[in-house]
Amino acid sequence: MTGAALQSDILRLALGDFLDRLVSAIPTIIIGLVFLVLAAILVKLVLAILNGVLSRTMRGESPVYRQFLTTIVAAFLWFGVGLSTLSVVGLDGIATSLGTAAGFLALGVSYATSNMIADAVAGVYLLRDPDFETGDTVRVGDMEGVVESIELRKTRFAVEDDTVVRGNADIETQWTKIGGDGA
Repeated sequence: MTGAALQSDILRLALGDFLDRLVSAIPTIIIGLVFLVLAAILVKLVLAILNGVLSRTMRGESPVYRQFLTTIVAAFLWFGVGLSTLSVVGLDGIATSLGTAAGFLALGVSYATSNMIADAVAGVYLLRDPDFETGDTVRVGDMEGVVESIELRKTRFAVEDDTVVRGNADIETQWTKIGGDGA
């Protein structure tokens, strides 16, 4: 047998083996696609319900908060769908590895962004506090100014002719309202 004939036989065997495995995998692929479509419909439904609930419960709030909460829930749902789809098609090991790696990644990201998260949580409290509103004069530490805007992570104050920006975590624990009830 010549080298070309041997290569041709090996190629034919490899191609035949590949096609046999592909044909046997088609039912698993179809099941995975059906699962993915149904899961996508369910995720879209859950997000639509969440948007409706948040629109009703956070009526007077900035849409940024609704979008922030919806984005977090959507990320978790889609990640879960991805891992579940891998498991459905028989790739449990990959799903487990990705889940573990994502857990460590999330731990690192949460540690790295802990100050930003603290500012966002404090911002939610400040936005919902009826004693801390735009136009109020407040003292934060050694600074006294008028609240210009309250955002998710920071608050802007008018101090004389300047604008002072402070992180909400620094403000939330130490502000005092001037000319009214303090916090």
